[in-house]
Amino acid sequence: KRGEETTVMKGKIIAACGNDCSECPRYSAYPYEKTEEELSRTAVLWMRIGYRDRVVPTCEIACRGCGPDNRCRYGAAACCAERSIDTCAECPEYPCGNMKECFRITASFEPKCREVCTDAEYERIGKAFFEKEKNLDGLLKNLDGLLNEIRETDPGSDVKRGPAG
Repeated sequence: KRGEETTVMKGKIIAACGNDCSECPRYSAYPYEKTEEELSRTAVLWMRIGYRDRVVPTCEIACRGCGPDNRCRYGAAACCAERSIDTCAECPEYPCGNMKECFRITASFEPKCREVCTDAEYERIGKAFFEKEKNLDGLLKNLDGLLNEIRETDPGSDVKRGPAG
């Protein structure tokens, strides 16, 4: 079902907002299952960083990927589902004001992550969250390249970004 998926890009699993789920310590979908101990450590880390105001139960910290009902502070998953697209890169309005704010707020967590994370934790969180704009821009570049190929092959084609007709 569209809007409840992630997009695979060069070994990455890209969420609606551009997060790389394959690097996220919360992501627990197959084959990235996490133990209770791993999720407990992540819950503590999330509080230390400021992503949560308290240590939450492992069932709350575990994530199985984007969905319209997923706790997403930016509403990207729900917006993509409404538009029948998988990621914001597919939207003709990308980058919209909401995503620009998403990138700004995400970047604001970077100093705290550097302060409280180990080098390994910081590297992983950086790949998971701080590269979301880079990930979406990469998907957009790939998508625009494919659309240009289609236009060159079929000059009468009116293909564009957005939901499939």
